[in-house]
Amino acid sequence: MTAKEILGNPDYLAISFGGFRDTSREIEPTMAELTEDLRILSAMGIKLLRTYNVYYKEAANLLEAITKLKAENPDFEMYLMLGAWIDCKHPRSNHPHHHEESEQNASEIERAIALANKYPDIVKIIAVGNEAMVKWATSYYVDPHIILNWVNHLQGLKKKGKLPTDLWITSSDNFASWGGGGSEYHNDTLNQLIKAVDFISMHTYPMHDTHYNPQFWAVPENESNLTDLVKIDSAMHRSLRYAMAQYESVVHYMKSLGINKPVHIGETGWATYSNEHYGDEGSRANDEYKSGMYYKQMREWTKKARISCFFFEAFDEPWKDAKNPLGSENHFGLINIRSQAKYMIWDEVDKGIFKGLTRGGKPITKTFDGNLDSLLKHVKAPIAAHEIKTHH
Repeated sequence: MTAKEILGNPDYLAISFGGFRDTSREIEPTMAELTEDLRILSAMGIKLLRTYNVYYKEAANLLEAITKLKAENPDFEMYLMLGAWIDCKHPRSNHPHHHEESEQNASEIERAIALANKYPDIVKIIAVGNEAMVKWATSYYVDPHIILNWVNHLQGLKKKGKLPTDLWITSSDNFASWGGGGSEYHNDTLNQLIKAVDFISMHTYPMHDTHYNPQFWAVPENESNLTDLVKIDSAMHRSLRYAMAQYESVVHYMKSLGINKPVHIGETGWATYSNEHYGDEGSRANDEYKSGMYYKQMREWTKKARISCFFFEAFDEPWKDAKNPLGSENHFGLINIRSQAKYMIWDEVDKGIFKGLTRGGKPITKTFDGNLDSLLKHVKAPIAAHEIKTHH
């Protein structure tokens, strides 16, 4: 199977993966833990994982774990979109140099090349950078020419036979970075990048915009008398349409350049808890019910449209916001750190697909003991449109 055959194939579900189970990435997942995770994901029909960097051992160990599972069972299938992390010079400091690149980038790319050559049967895509080019990332923004140079470098290696010729190269970034947002992104470097990649991997996060751009999220006047559940269902349908519009905006910009290549969703997700902007004191977006609706709607639309959707993410990762355990970044997983399947995949538990599988030695059970009424007690409707200004 090649990237061309896998991407957009509804039989090859995609997901974003990080196997870190502790509050620090210094504690890397063991081979046994990665194998546990792979068995769980495979049982769900996931066959394409997205990783984010190769400077930790996690990606290399994950590839080794997949290889062992394939040796045990020739029918085991799992492929990777391998991320190579790209930084500007002095990122996340008081003086980031956006137009210069980090000294670490070259060795990160070298590691990605080595893994793609060592595991050509598993690594099908290399993604250069993750949300590196989006302008609101003021402390770590990377000038697009840096991404373009590395994409061209990898494409050049393919032409010379130093990388598999059917390996696809992309960058994974916010929809705006791919031309789907404001004109401040529309420039020759972006246009060259769109020509250089094998497909576009764009991100869309309606959840974040329930706070940053909440017009679509608020309950319109004509729905103010409906029940909370109907208000929520309506808001989640608007959220899906919002994501679809961002996807279409990227396709439209690409086609305006006379280019036609696949566009897939490299990342989207909806956290299940937040004590910040998206929680009960904020936009009231985060709970398992809304997250479950978003997951099901996104899977339904993207399968039908033959778009790969790397849903973010497989498992909760508590290192993401270690200082604030209740922060949304720690709660994007389909399965939490107590080995409980969240509402979005309760039906998978009911089907018995996790039978005999464990995570951290615990069987996969359901959050809220699988009781929807218990879950709904924690679910609030969005605020009304006329309240937005006062609320913010």
